[in-house]
Amino acid sequence: MQSYNPEAIRNIAIAGHQGVGKTSLVEGLLYVAGAIDRLGRVDDGTATTDFDPDETARHISVNVALAPVEWRGRKLNLIDTPGYADFVGEVISGIRVADAALLVISAAGGVEVGTEIAWDLARERDLPRGVLINKLDRENADFRRALTSVQETLGAECVPCQLPIGAEADFRGVVDLVRGVAVIGRGPEAEVEDIPAELADEAAAARELLIERAAEADDELMERYFDQGSLSNEEIVAGLRAGIREGTLVPVFCAAGGTGIGATALLDALADLMPSPMDAGAADAEGNALPVSADAPAAALVFKTLSDPYVGRLTYFRVFSGKLQSSGEACNVNRQETERLAQLSTMQGKETESQAEISAGDLGAVAKLTNTHTGDTLTDKDHPVRLAGIDFPAPVYSLAVVAASKADEDKLGPALGRLVDEDPSFAFHREAQTGETIISGQGETHLNVAVERMKRLGASVVTQPVQVQYHETIRKSVRVQGRHKKQTGGRGQFGDCWVKFEPLPRGAGYEFVNKIVGGTIPRQYIPAVDKGIQENLARGPLAGYPVVDLRATCDDGSFHAVDSSEMAFKLAGGLAFRKAMEAADPILLEPIVVAEITVPDEYMGDVMSDLNAKRGQILGMEPLGGAQLIRAQVPQAEMMTYAIDLRSIARGRGKFKLEFSHYQEVPAHLAQAIISQAKKEQEDG
Repeated sequence: MQSYNPEAIRNIAIAGHQGVGKTSLVEGLLYVAGAIDRLGRVDDGTATTDFDPDETARHISVNVALAPVEWRGRKLNLIDTPGYADFVGEVISGIRVADAALLVISAAGGVEVGTEIAWDLARERDLPRGVLINKLDRENADFRRALTSVQETLGAECVPCQLPIGAEADFRGVVDLVRGVAVIGRGPEAEVEDIPAELADEAAAARELLIERAAEADDELMERYFDQGSLSNEEIVAGLRAGIREGTLVPVFCAAGGTGIGATALLDALADLMPSPMDAGAADAEGNALPVSADAPAAALVFKTLSDPYVGRLTYFRVFSGKLQSSGEACNVNRQETERLAQLSTMQGKETESQAEISAGDLGAVAKLTNTHTGDTLTDKDHPVRLAGIDFPAPVYSLAVVAASKADEDKLGPALGRLVDEDPSFAFHREAQTGETIISGQGETHLNVAVERMKRLGASVVTQPVQVQYHETIRKSVRVQGRHKKQTGGRGQFGDCWVKFEPLPRGAGYEFVNKIVGGTIPRQYIPAVDKGIQENLARGPLAGYPVVDLRATCDDGSFHAVDSSEMAFKLAGGLAFRKAMEAADPILLEPIVVAEITVPDEYMGDVMSDLNAKRGQILGMEPLGGAQLIRAQVPQAEMMTYAIDLRSIARGRGKFKLEFSHYQEVPAHLAQAIISQAKKEQEDG
């Protein structure tokens, strides 16, 4: 594939809800443009951009993938992103390196939540957008109903640039409103014809509206439109490009991606109307402009890391300024290391094509970088510059994993490290209190895919729910004696202490106070009493959870000149603790989190009802223009699967974050069930 100047490149993220045909659309565009000679199918596992084993097995996209297309002297880098909400991190990666987004919707379903999420992500970056109404050849497809859904949900700036010819099984082409012609036929066999007579009036009205919107984008064009009453095709394109670039206009296209109907007209539109890297510009992390030129110092952003079974670790990047060269070097400014760039490539799905260099505005990949990760900047070592990284969402759903066998244990750590390297929206940690290894991600499917990947990396695991970190404490003050005495024929063991145990406020932890006077316990033995108590704090009497928020005051005791020792007093301290816990009215504490939940107004009542059912306490609400931010305190035990619950309640349109707040007493009727379950698990080993 030849090298292109920045003005001839179009970097377009293909995004939308799952099942709307994004990957099939990309496949069709590749085929029409001659980039592939055989049309693959998602259902058969042969689609170019769905090559990961999890994608072919599940028939969904889980990774961002590249599909460059050469069309009429331009290079269109199509960035195929997943539609399933669990893989939103991949969508964020794709949008970060795109200059425009094409939001795909189904002609039968209209705008769905995945499209709204992608739209919001693109809007946050002020990314120019277009909309494609896809699957017009399917049953129940209705272009006009779908267009109404687009304009009502996404905004009135969404204006048709194409109209469908026929519907459902009779869909056979599109009207190109920019050129005022019809493009009829499948794939590369499509031909340009006159607009059918039955659509002439509708097409004329729609074209007139399009010309008006194009003229509004430029003062000079507006004057010309008023003077002449119309614009030339070239002027319409110039006006549309300006409106799209400024975000005042969103073009709406139509096609049937799976069959290739409308593919040539869509490629023409993307090449003509979507912004180039020159239009988009480039800037460093501080907002300083960078030249979009191959002659400038290099600055490239890593947006994806992937392990390929044949070439090893692949690093995907976009060059924003300058160029990277094969067999050259680049400085990773995030890690202050120099990386050797072996062979640069362009990617078409999993297929690589070697390139001597990747220049400003283009996307590429390089294998076997040592210490470069997603979000890092590769730059000229003599002119270091850092690009803004990628903000991935925090994990919202967790599971505990246990190695399936002894052989898997040694491979578990490296496998988890590889997954974090490939997917920054995935995380893991070791929980000190429970000893669990916990994996976290964006949802159930995300973690199921992670478990399958771990298996392919040689680490089979069993998943189980994460244990809630309960604590125990006391409600009464008691003073008890801990006395350890043992005689075995030789030197004996003797330690005797009196300790007062009293509750402390929540969050105070553990406190030991020495009030020994008169040497009733020698000074060197007092720390042993403290140590004996602390060793027993780890397992409380109710359910074996850590004991917190109490003060232990050692105020009396006795010793033996020969038989006393640190060990004897440590055992005495432990005995005092266990005796006190029986008499001090122990209770169970549970962690409470503050939940911040953002949902559209229409789901607020359902969300609040669900929080009340989860023993939540509403702290407040804040309107956010069509949505509500709800703050509530909720027991953590009730929120372990909230990612799944909220997705069901709000139809995928809600988001939330949790932050630990404090511990509080578990209601008695629930505490007994928790204690019984814990004791049963202890008995079962």
